Amino acid sequence: MEQYSPVLQVVGFQNSGKTTLAEKLIKTGGELGLKVAAIKHHGHNTPQKPEAGLKDSERHRQAGAAITAVEGGGSLQIHIQQQSWSLAEILALYEQFSPDLIVVEGYKKAPYPKLVLLRGEEDLELLQELTNVRAVITWKQLRLGTHPFPVFSLEEADRQLASFIQSVMPS
Repeated sequence: MEQYSPVLQVVGFQNSGKTTLAEKLIKTGGELGLKVAAIKHHGHNTPQKPEAGLKDSERHRQAGAAITAVEGGGSLQIHIQQQSWSLAEILALYEQFSPDLIVVEGYKKAPYPKLVLLRGEEDLELLQELTNVRAVITWKQLRLGTHPFPVFSLEEADRQLASFIQSVMPS
């Protein structure tokens, strides 16, 4: 299925601030008058307790997302069970609700525009595995060498949220 809604991914290692950044993007999208949807990837495991995976998607909903879902271990928490769920399948489902923007938390290997969160030097390896990086957001100043994307501190990134969203919106 052809992709109609722009997608903006938030990626990083565990506890890097992905959910917090996704919440801020959702809220900013709403302030821009957009209908925002959110998808949370819960690693490669099915949450042990139903509420474990729902915590972050509930944060997305409270931030203003019109549609939320969490996927992990083949379970898409809209209670539709199949062997596994690809991001493409979930995006196709979301298209039925006509969101203006889809914020995806996780799915590092997907090809969509990404905001990458790095806590420190130990996270730099992540940049080697990613494609379509639009910006890197760091917890502290890091030596990244030359790179084709802008680098922001957490504080600077907060001021750039509308620009990040507008960078993926159709002209």
